[in-house]
Amino acid sequence: MSQRYFSEMPITTDSIRLEGAEAHHLLHVMRAEQGTEVVVFDGRGAEYKAKVSRVGRGLVDLHIVQRLDIDRELPLRISLGVALPKGERQRWLTAKAVELGVARMVPLITRHGVAQPTATALDRLRRAVVESSKQCGRNRLTEICSPEPFPAFVGQAPRDAIRLVADPRGDCSWPTIARERLQKAGSVVLAVGPEGGFAEDELTVATTAGWFAVDLGPRILRVETAAIALVALAAFTAGHDLDSA
Repeated sequence: MSQRYFSEMPITTDSIRLEGAEAHHLLHVMRAEQGTEVVVFDGRGAEYKAKVSRVGRGLVDLHIVQRLDIDRELPLRISLGVALPKGERQRWLTAKAVELGVARMVPLITRHGVAQPTATALDRLRRAVVESSKQCGRNRLTEICSPEPFPAFVGQAPRDAIRLVADPRGDCSWPTIARERLQKAGSVVLAVGPEGGFAEDELTVATTAGWFAVDLGPRILRVETAAIALVALAAFTAGHDLDSA
């Protein structure tokens, strides 16, 4: 498979220019020269076969050879609201969410949250989205949204989506949710709280609004583990007929 590169500018003509980190990688890691073949995408759904037409100081010009409308997205649109963990665990969580097909990720502001979703942190997460998309082959970028207080996230979730909140005290089992609801849904909204969990009144806001509280098992999971477990279950369910399994 050819190396994949991201164009920050929409690809609308048969020639584009890469600069910055993407050009640096092509020039100094891959030692690209005229005629080198690559794949480039702009995050809007397609990917393009391209050839290097010119290299310069800190830039690479590409000639678009072919547009490929390759869809690697899930049949189920997944939105993930999560109280971010600390440090590099944020990038790991973001990368795995991208690989699993999350369409939208919202950092949650919660009562027991320990990491503040600063502008600098969000920029790092958006860079992680690009890097992970290059690696896993997705042609649409996971949207990293502005932080939202949990009650606002709950209230703004589409009413026709399946809305699930991770809670060790939850009274919904995954098989029930999967068989009765997820396979018939077009979208799902997931919420995962901080290390200390959601506060009681936060959970009450969610369940009163029609969210299902889902128990992920008897063990205490880290934020990123719970988030990826919930996303993976939803992604698997979306792509498989469990009744015939």
